[in-house]
Amino acid sequence: MTDSTDAQGRKPAFGRWLITAAAALVVLVLALSFLAVNSNRNDTAIDVPTADSADAGFARDMAVHHQQAVEMAYIVRDRTTDEDVRRLAYDIAQTQANQRGMLLGWLDLWKLPVTSPDGYMTWMQGGHTGHQPKDGSLMPGMATNTELARLGTLDGKQAEILYLQLMYDHHMGGVDMARACARQCTVPQERKLAQGMVDAQQSEMELMAGMLRERGSAPR
Repeated sequence: MTDSTDAQGRKPAFGRWLITAAAALVVLVLALSFLAVNSNRNDTAIDVPTADSADAGFARDMAVHHQQAVEMAYIVRDRTTDEDVRRLAYDIAQTQANQRGMLLGWLDLWKLPVTSPDGYMTWMQGGHTGHQPKDGSLMPGMATNTELARLGTLDGKQAEILYLQLMYDHHMGGVDMARACARQCTVPQERKLAQGMVDAQQSEMELMAGMLRERGSAPR
């Protein structure tokens, strides 16, 4: 398939993803800075999470998890012309790029590192359910480098099915992480964001299961 713009003009919409995400990050950082300044003016104490807290761990790990979802959306964009799949990929990429900006913005506001020397998922109570990072799959639900490479070789219906299966798994892992934050995180705004991820991604999983049935397939 070529990389040219189609008759419906859908590619430019994908080309605006990074612009949208960057703008959202700028707005978020400015808003958080404004809140911090006003909190200091009001002599209100700000509880900043520690580097080994669930708040920081979730922000770091989910930012990485979300980045792969955006990457997969870019891949499938160029492997199919199906409007429903491209629309779903666009929605997921836009949402997760914006959420990733929020998570990284919080880490910056808290002056905490974006990586942990202890590895991924160590913040979760009960551990990371036995997941061992390998072949690019750093956390539960993440696709391997081999799977991503295969997605980039398929076209049409085959690409759609593999993308939907990979994204279904991706959401399943993300929901588990978000649920853990909703239980463990102490920052109210982050807990609210995590619960929103649970609700939205579960809804999208139902949608993807239906799209797979339409294509004679099912989640793996």
